[in-house]
This record gives sequence, structure tokens and C-alpha cells, in this order.
Amino acid sequence: MVLQQSAATILTQGSRPDSPAGDTPSWQGRLELHYDWQEGATRIGHSQAQAPLKLQRPFYPEGPAVCHTVMLHTAGGIVGGDRLVVTIQLAPQAQALVTTPAASKIYRSNGREAQQAIHLKLAAQTRLEWFPQEAIIFNQALYRQTLRVDLAPTAEWLGWEIHRFGRTARGEAFVAGDWRSHTEVWQGDRPLWLDRQWLPGDPTRLHSPHGLAGFPVIGTFAWVGPVVTPELVATARHLWSGTRGEGGVTRLPLGLVCRYRGHSSTEARQWFTAVWQMIRQTSWQRPVCLPRVWS
Repeated sequence: MVLQQSAATILTQGSRPDSPAGDTPSWQGRLELHYDWQEGATRIGHSQAQAPLKLQRPFYPEGPAVCHTVMLHTAGGIVGGDRLVVTIQLAPQAQALVTTPAASKIYRSNGREAQQAIHLKLAAQTRLEWFPQEAIIFNQALYRQTLRVDLAPTAEWLGWEIHRFGRTARGEAFVAGDWRSHTEVWQGDRPLWLDRQWLPGDPTRLHSPHGLAGFPVIGTFAWVGPVVTPELVATARHLWSGTRGEGGVTRLPLGLVCRYRGHSSTEARQWFTAVWQMIRQTSWQRPVCLPRVWS
């Protein structure tokens, strides 16, 4: 299935391996994207998708320089035993924004761990904005995600992740299961930011001040690559105006990190979007252009 005429694209069928009786079949999905820079435009030079992962046709709502890309998960959610691998590469000067069309769902496990591995490789003078929508972690889910970003000098990565633990609208809490997230950002052999998070499903940890402190939503926003001034960090803190949670900003040697813990994924995204807008306007001289799938 050709997703873009200018790209060499292959879509293969995902595999559901045989599983013991009573087990839910699992997906072994892959997505590879290579962005090129040609004559002032970012294009997808190569893509390959294996179900349940799929790629929508790219959009250019702010001109040819920035390619807006939507990743799809056609199975509706992630179950125990799933193995998903995403690899994205940007050639020098390419600029891309990658998002998802809706919240992800991590279902309760059948006893096996679900895993997702993401590897982002950014060449010199590239910018990648990585903005997946909220992930809902069901009670009894077993899930592990690894995200590695390799930055060349002068490359910049902007990304966020927002997680809701339990289907709180149904009164569900994450009191059983296991969630792990491991993020690494490297520049050559130099680590710029290493972040490990672990939340076992346990009522004690849900209410501990060192855990969720009674809040079901956490979020992280990171901008890594450039030198960030103390004034910019102060502005990011000033933009926090939430009433249903807690927010904090940390300056990195090359970048900054915003943390959210609260009751509302909307509140987290509103703050993160305000910081994103500030970064675009002050550092990139470009206004925020919200992906059309968010509306």
C-alpha cells in the first residue's frame, strides 16, 4: 500500500504468533521512518510499517519545511505480549512533528509484559517534535517502554508523554500491575538526559508523596539539545497556572524538563503546549501549529 507517492513505502501484514489456549494473541509491530531534506522541504524518503502500526499521509499546515506525521495503532490498544518497535531518522536540516490521533490504551495483562521500543536518530541541524497523545494505563497492565534519542550537535528534540493510571472516569485505580518507562538522550557518547520511571500497581504507592500522591496523571515535557537560559526556565515556570495538579521545571546542561502530577491530562497538555509555544516563538521564531488530528 503506497502511503506517499514520493516515498518508497512498504506496508506488510503484522503477525499474530500462535499462543497457548486462553492467551490473547499478540502483535509484533514495526514502523520505520526516514525524513529527507530536499530543496527547502522535509519529505518522507522511506517508510515501512508492519501492523498494527501504520502511517497516515503527511501534512504540511505550516509550509514545506516541517512535515507533520500521524502514527496509527490500528488494533485499538496494546495487550500483554505485544512488541512494538519504532525507528525514526532525520537527515540533516529535516524538521518533523510526529503525533498520534487519539489516546493510547494499555490493557490489563494476561500475564505477559507488553513492550514498546522507540529509537529517534537526529542528524545535524534537525528538529523533531515528538507529541504522542495521552496513554491510559489500565489496572493490571504490565508495560515497559524504552525511548532513546541520538542527537547530533545542533540537533534539537522536543517531546512529551502524558500517562493516566487507571480509567478514573469509571472509578478504576492502578492498584495491580507494573509500568516502566526508560528515556535516554545522547549526543555521541555523552548522555544529555537519562530518566527512569517505575510505578508498580500498589495502593500505597498511589498515595505516597514519593509516588502519585493521590494523583492519577503524570506528564513529562523535555527540550534537549540547545543551551537554555535561566530566564527561559523562569518563563516556563511562570506559564504554569494549573489548579488541579503540581508542576515543576528543571534546567538541564543542554535543555529543560517540565514535570506534571495531577488530576487532568488536559491541564498537563495545556501547560506543555504553552511552553512549546514559548520555545517556538523565542528560539525558533515560529508560531505553534497544532496538529489537525487534535481537533
